[in-house]
Amino acid sequence: MRPFGSSGTGSGSGRRGRDPLTGTLADRVSALLDLEVRRAARAGSSHDWILSYAELADGTRLFVKSLSRGSAPTGVLVAEARGLEWLGRSFGSPAIQPLGWDERLLVLPLVEQHEPTPAAAERLGRQLAGTHLTGADSFGADWPGYIGPLPLDNTPARHWPRFYAEQRLRPYLRRALDQGALTPSDARAVEKVVDSVEELAGEPEAPARVHGDLWNGNVLWRERDAVLIDPAAHGGHREADLAMLALFGLPYLDRVRDAYNEVAPLSSGWRGRVALHQLHPLLVHVCLFGAAYRTTAMEAARTAFRSS
Repeated sequence: MRPFGSSGTGSGSGRRGRDPLTGTLADRVSALLDLEVRRAARAGSSHDWILSYAELADGTRLFVKSLSRGSAPTGVLVAEARGLEWLGRSFGSPAIQPLGWDERLLVLPLVEQHEPTPAAAERLGRQLAGTHLTGADSFGADWPGYIGPLPLDNTPARHWPRFYAEQRLRPYLRRALDQGALTPSDARAVEKVVDSVEELAGEPEAPARVHGDLWNGNVLWRERDAVLIDPAAHGGHREADLAMLALFGLPYLDRVRDAYNEVAPLSSGWRGRVALHQLHPLLVHVCLFGAAYRTTAMEAARTAFRSS
């Protein structure tokens, strides 16, 4: 984080209006929270939104996501806020909680990050198990979903294998094909998984309260624990969160998983289903970042199908 008052985006004197962007943002955050924001600084951007830091008059520091001026609200910030609040209504949830939000603005506490520790990883495993066990009314959610900037079909469903096939795999396969990031031959490999999903899914499980986009970048380590950010929250399969933690390499993942199993033991055969659950986020990455993720996605599809 660049300190307030340094060169670049900071508003060094703390006076509003010095910079049109940060001054306007400070006013908007003040109005949303009904608190005085004395300064704000743009930190960068991610997808279609602007990332900023803000500071209240009492010194409390905030993290702010906002839509750029002139862009139409898509619902992505609303979905994130509702997902965080929903995850927060679970046993011991590690999800960060929004301080305020509307269609164009989301305000979160600023997390002071530390190096991960085995003890923090074990606590995360137990908290994640409690979140999953809280459950959901169905697969899907009561709000339109997003994963990153892409729409996520949260239409409630009762049957996980078909929900996963039709609302998680097939839409992103079609998008990747339309973009030219996957070939018809690639599509056939994914379609084999879609057609076999009933056999691949394992024993039926009740809907779990899942984060939905739980790669290691969405885990922020604090001194004694971790918090989760940027969810694509919905009622889903609990193995999906753990599979995604493994996808890009979470520190102390074995500690997380062992602690999780103490609270909510995973079903037999879960290791053989890791690739199945990783296929959805990999297809999303193909849609967002192109053919760079094609090879990994195809490997996951072939591995998932071979496990049938």
